[in-house]
Amino acid sequence: MLKEKLQPFIDRYEEINRLLSSPDITKDIKKMTELSKEQSDLEPIVEKAKEYNEVLKAIEENRSLLEDEELGELAKEELKELEPRLKNLEEEIKLLLIPKDPNDDKNIYLEIRAGTGGEEAALFAADLFKAYARYADLKGWKVEIVSSSESETGGYKEIIAKIKGDKVYSRLKYEAGTHRVQRIPATESQGRIHTSAVTVAVMPEVDDVDVEINPSDLKIDVYRSSGCGGQSVNTTDSAVRITHIPTGIVVSMQDEKSQHKNKEKALKILKARIYEQKMKEQQETLSSERKAQVGSGDRSERIRTYNYPQNRITDHRIGLTLYRLDEIMQGGLFDEIIEPLIAHYQAEKIKEAGL
Repeated sequence: MLKEKLQPFIDRYEEINRLLSSPDITKDIKKMTELSKEQSDLEPIVEKAKEYNEVLKAIEENRSLLEDEELGELAKEELKELEPRLKNLEEEIKLLLIPKDPNDDKNIYLEIRAGTGGEEAALFAADLFKAYARYADLKGWKVEIVSSSESETGGYKEIIAKIKGDKVYSRLKYEAGTHRVQRIPATESQGRIHTSAVTVAVMPEVDDVDVEINPSDLKIDVYRSSGCGGQSVNTTDSAVRITHIPTGIVVSMQDEKSQHKNKEKALKILKARIYEQKMKEQQETLSSERKAQVGSGDRSERIRTYNYPQNRITDHRIGLTLYRLDEIMQGGLFDEIIEPLIAHYQAEKIKEAGL
């Protein structure tokens, strides 16, 4: 019963209240900080638990009055309001009981790469990045391009951006995977529809405590930056390539004129990629069926199709199809895809937790 599952949270919350008023704890700043954080994390569920218990008690009292000649009708009216309220509280509590993703509050590195389709894939990579940038702007997030490699027609072979703001990872983590586009390229004279693809990686920004890198595991090469069309060519070896020997992950950076700044940026992206790989390994260890679930982040998985002739966008993981591709690519309606994905993920987690 849900009531029994909630009692330990209430007990622990009250225990923390007692501990925080203890003289021993008030002298220990570190312990007091830890307990205060735990208390803050417990507060939302404890508040809902207490409200749930009150409503449950009121329902039991009213049910006991149903046969009463004087109060029976009043009890019926009360139950009409209390029972739906209890059901809503149950759903809210189930969401609160889902284990929190420790990365949800983090900023991200968004990496978009052109896949099959040549120049058309590069152009779509640019279009997709613009859509994410517009969505970020509407959310009040800040977008900073960290590194980019342009194609001949103005698309992106690869672009990496840092997106900072409130709960960025929690909203965009399900975007990782292969995005397929079907449309007539601007260069196509026969009007034939081409199918291209780009891959998207969403990596939480990590602190030094999240990923420790042994300097002896790094191979760092410096070289001369290549300019664009013969312009802005550096005359010093400012570009940096870092190879993490244990994983084979390579990050190159040449956007800055300073070797030091390029190295600093490259290390941050390297840490994010190592962390992403660790998360993926943990997910695969936890569940052999992880790839079938939303948010697996497997880049080989085709997660979405953008069909321009039909103005259609389809997310294959949840079977969602919308015929408003033009509006969604303006960023304003991205939540129409993101919200159902989050709801699906939450439902899977509730099922896993046996709630």
